[in-house]
Amino acid sequence: MLRALKTIVILSPLFVAACASPKYNYVPSTTEISIPEIGSTTTVGVGDSMLRQGKYVERDAIKILQTMTVGAFGQYTFSSGYYTKVGNDQASDFFLPENSAEGGHVTRSALADPFEAIQIMKEGNTICGVSVLGGKVCESDNLPFTKTTRPSLEADGFQQTLIYSGKIGDKINVGYREFTNSHARPAFNNDVEYDLSDSNVIGYKGAELEIIDATNRDITFKLIRNFNTP
Repeated sequence: MLRALKTIVILSPLFVAACASPKYNYVPSTTEISIPEIGSTTTVGVGDSMLRQGKYVERDAIKILQTMTVGAFGQYTFSSGYYTKVGNDQASDFFLPENSAEGGHVTRSALADPFEAIQIMKEGNTICGVSVLGGKVCESDNLPFTKTTRPSLEADGFQQTLIYSGKIGDKINVGYREFTNSHARPAFNNDVEYDLSDSNVIGYKGAELEIIDATNRDITFKLIRNFNTP
């Protein structure tokens, strides 16, 4: 009597739609800021910025609007939140959860391979979860995410600004603020009072402004020198 031969097929716990190799070649964009122009005359209201100088660094990102799962068996679940770009190739962009309170996070099913990156295809509406082994699972219908940009938390974007805080008698109040990208640095903030009866030119950290008119509603000034102008 012949024994029946049984063929055992072992399926990978990760449903592999294709293979991917995430890239980590993305460089955030940097924008130099110097507002207003030196020599220009400007009017701003109370609470508004009188001058800003520095640089702002941001990176491409996606915002997942509601929790979503990719893979026929729910291999990867992406929570709502921001995911920032880390690299790209000819066909796609790669993202990881942003390291902030607003960042999303990824969970995997018990049988799935460890997660490495999110892949967004440049053509078509497709999002994939890529494993550390290069396998990936994808979805392409009614995807709840949008493309956006985010301040780069890792880069050294830095801004300085003066804010008009109002007038009492002949004295005006100006606030100095520093920001690392869009995040305030409270330890470096300061509020300064200037007596215009002494001089109509005020200065702080190298910046100089000629005050033309000031009220409790707004201030008009000419910018002589910005923070880092020689």
